[in-house]
Amino acid sequence: MVTRTIYSNVRAALSAAVDDGHLPRNPCAARSVRPPTVDNKRVVPWTPEQVFAVRAAMPERYQAMVDLGGGCGLRQGEILGVAVDAIDFESDTLHVVQQLKLSRSKAVFAPPKGGKLRDVPLPGPVADALRAHMKWFPPVDITLPWKVADGPPVTKRLIFTGPRGGHVWRTSLNEEAWKPALAAAGVIPVPERGRPYAESREDGMHALRHFYASVLLDAGENVKALAEYLGHSDPGLTLRVYAHLMPSSQERTRKAVAAAFSSKRTR
Repeated sequence: MVTRTIYSNVRAALSAAVDDGHLPRNPCAARSVRPPTVDNKRVVPWTPEQVFAVRAAMPERYQAMVDLGGGCGLRQGEILGVAVDAIDFESDTLHVVQQLKLSRSKAVFAPPKGGKLRDVPLPGPVADALRAHMKWFPPVDITLPWKVADGPPVTKRLIFTGPRGGHVWRTSLNEEAWKPALAAAGVIPVPERGRPYAESREDGMHALRHFYASVLLDAGENVKALAEYLGHSDPGLTLRVYAHLMPSSQERTRKAVAAAFSSKRTR
């Protein structure tokens, strides 16, 4: 996992260099470069009780983030970049068209990871949570560069903002809201006085995407649709990550074959 993390960080840094015009292309994208093999550690999704406990422990202005992560499967940067015009309450659809990320340590708006725009079903409870959130915390027009630090300025009416009215900084969110909520919900240990919170990558906001995937698979959703909702370019990746969460097909197989044989024998 350590080597995989190093590779991901290097690839991300080189991608940023390409975006900023310092490199013509990302060397890590070459066919001859292969990422380190992933360990076989399986994703263990949170329970609904854990999700709702973390939500309850978050500051009120950030609680709807949990609804978007767990109810729509958005990445953290995509959640921070949700604008009012991305929410279609009439068609119960969320348009995932941008994220909030850093370029040369400066916040920018950018397309979602991999440039993959997508439409995600907006469940009723999530829509209700967003309506309530925007009532108590009215959206704010935020102007940031597009894609790179020196990119053209664009203005988006964001639904999530910080206490001072600016955009939400990911690091501040994680350290000042997310980790304390995890500790309050019993997901991670409460640190000793004066000590930092323990590192727990598997319990980052990405855990909400895993929960979302587990709920859909348990309900019988197919992998291709799940990959589309998650923004995965390759359904094979979705299958590799979440195959163990798919309901067992053994009982369905028994019934299907038994029905076929019974039908044949009655003719």
